[in-house]
Amino acid sequence: MLVDRWVRQARAIDRPSVRSLVVEHLDRPPDGLPVVEDAWPAYEHVNVQRALDAWLAEPGREHTMVGLTGYRHRGDFGLADLVGDDPEMAMHGPRPGNLTRVSRATGPGDASIDCLRAALVLVSEGPRRLAVLFRGPDRDGDNEGVRVEVISADARDGRLLTEQLRAKALELNVYRGQVLSFSHSMFGERSSLLSFRERPKVSAADVVLPVDTFGDIRRQVVGVARNRERLRASGQHLKRGLLLYGPPGAGKTHTVRYLVSELTDTTIVELTGESLGLLGEACSIARALQPALIVVEDVDLIAEQRDRYGGETPMLFTLLNEMDGLAEDADVVFLLTTNRADLLEPALAARPGRVDQAVEVRLPDAEGRRRLLELYRGGLDLDTSRTEEVVAATDGVTASFLKELLRRAAVVAADRTPDGDPDAALHVTADDLDRALAELLDTRNAMTRVVLGAGRDQTT
Repeated sequence: MLVDRWVRQARAIDRPSVRSLVVEHLDRPPDGLPVVEDAWPAYEHVNVQRALDAWLAEPGREHTMVGLTGYRHRGDFGLADLVGDDPEMAMHGPRPGNLTRVSRATGPGDASIDCLRAALVLVSEGPRRLAVLFRGPDRDGDNEGVRVEVISADARDGRLLTEQLRAKALELNVYRGQVLSFSHSMFGERSSLLSFRERPKVSAADVVLPVDTFGDIRRQVVGVARNRERLRASGQHLKRGLLLYGPPGAGKTHTVRYLVSELTDTTIVELTGESLGLLGEACSIARALQPALIVVEDVDLIAEQRDRYGGETPMLFTLLNEMDGLAEDADVVFLLTTNRADLLEPALAARPGRVDQAVEVRLPDAEGRRRLLELYRGGLDLDTSRTEEVVAATDGVTASFLKELLRRAAVVAADRTPDGDPDAALHVTADDLDRALAELLDTRNAMTRVVLGAGRDQTT
């Protein structure tokens, strides 16, 4: 065992170390040289990598990349540790090895680039020499974000590099103009992820709301966005808050999808469910990537009246502070939805500049139900001779109920003609539609009606 230890020590002395590589590159011992550090959240890994690639590719700059090994499952370490003269670190700490990379998404679908996990980058720019430690997020260690550390003879070189990386990471940011959502992996909050989502395609014709309601919503969000430059030049503020409230199934989420589809040049950050706790991070992204829209669905989950539980709610304070803290000319929209406006904290709407407009989204009226039946009919061959009877019998239902009604009527028609041509369009008769409606309104389907938003007291 003693001989083996001596052999390992001898081999450790012979092989290159991070310190020896840095000494050779800087042409001087690194002892006492300043180390400049900067850090980003884990979801910025892809942006910092793009910034580093762009910076290294600039004319007059040469570099060599050296991978690191032996750093996984270790405690935290930095560049100062790696270039120090601690023999324990030299023998058992991270050491030069193969470059390792991990794929990170750059957009929806399969778009991605390979990002460094951990590497030493030796940079030459004329007489200037810099050694850069790049570390991406490491779930197995203590590094939860992205870190860049720079050592050089002149601290100004390190500060200039980190400033340029930060500027380029913002300039080349892959999240700008995209639809984003936060999620958690099975490992919990420390591994929170920012994911791309496909931008929905919902036209104004697909949104069935009263004309005045639709106009108010569109003007507050899309209208301001389309006229941002003229409004800013006139000294009008762009920051705004819109609250959509109403019963479940009335069309709030569908309306949000329409607004997102219209704002094609806007960064969208969506928060729902467990991701509501990441409100601060979402607002940080929105501020950096304006114009931006922050969607907070079911805001009552974080903004219920304080006396309901006898205490303060930290997420509520975060929301209020973020809404208050944005500059007046910030092109950021807070779009909030709730099914329970009665539970909302009064402070959310009490101060001007938080919620500028609250719009009630109601269940479809008779005209709305006619329009929805026509919308969901699509290419279905439907006998519309009893449409008015169906409209009268479905007072108080949601759009989801009507969509299911037409789907079920098509199933009834298909079941009625089991031997029909499989390539032929289904013909749904008025009797098929009546039968489907009767099934949905039958007492045996009470829970189905509740799920589809028809209410518990709907009768024929």
